[in-house]
Amino acid sequence: MARYQRELFHFLIRFLGDRAAAEDVFQETFLQIHQSAQDFDSDRRFRPWLFTIAANKARDLLRSNARRPTSPLLASIRGGRRKGENSSDLMTSSVELPDLPMQQREMQDKVRLLVESMPETLEKSYCFSYFHQFPYKQISTILDIPLGTVKSRLHAAVAHFANQWRESNPGQSMS
Repeated sequence: MARYQRELFHFLIRFLGDRAAAEDVFQETFLQIHQSAQDFDSDRRFRPWLFTIAANKARDLLRSNARRPTSPLLASIRGGRRKGENSSDLMTSSVELPDLPMQQREMQDKVRLLVESMPETLEKSYCFSYFHQFPYKQISTILDIPLGTVKSRLHAAVAHFANQWRESNPGQSMS
């Protein structure tokens, strides 16, 4: 666990976009590793097996969250004292706002939504390559597909992303 802790945790934060969810999936991943240790083929590398389990756990969480609607903090409160009062108006905090500029966060959200809108086969390859910087050969091993398929999916994923970006952000570059 100590060997892969940092890398796996950062992988999950990028995958899920939420630190708390990443912590939960991180723990579930190592619990699954412990429970499935007897199924591991010691002739294969451990890291791809670990990251495959983590990615599957993260996808399961995203799917379950999509099925359970939540109320945003900006949801109106019925019977509020003032018209337009929302949940966040009732919260107090001594924590300063994050240093990350709002424009950068908005850009990250746009990119995340576009990546999530990709067909799953393209999304997996794209995330493993661009966000997690796995070599093509390792992506091939994790996804259990030929190396040429990884390359063609990445080519298609980049084209898909570029087209979606242009459609949703006319006249705006990614820089």
